[in-house]
Amino acid sequence: QLVESGGGSVQAGGSLRLPCAASEYTYSFYCMGWFRQFPGKEREGVALIVRNGITRYADSVKGRFTVSQGNAKNTLNLQMNSLKPEDTAMYYCAASTYCSYTYWDRLGWYNYWGQGTQVTVSS
Repeated sequence: QLVESGGGSVQAGGSLRLPCAASEYTYSFYCMGWFRQFPGKEREGVALIVRNGITRYADSVKGRFTVSQGNAKNTLNLQMNSLKPEDTAMYYCAASTYCSYTYWDRLGWYNYWGQGTQVTVSS
């Protein structure tokens, strides 16, 4: 199981950092990423980081969000800066032993999901 934390409420322009840990697994995931879901919408990709350091971002968060690997195995962080009200969503951590660099945001790649953490940005 993946465990997210760090969600909360912040004003527009503020920052939040979301850690995710999957330390109970003995093997290392090749792909770990963040997704978010707006009410009534499908889950969408936010950011991906691959074990070799390659990253991918949704266009809506480029230049504002940064995904990074944590120091421990199977951990990652999402640093969210310049937050906007439209970033308000439930954020989920996901992991997979394999994924596509091009179609990284397709949900089917990811076998492991966290329970989600709510991020609310007020104007």
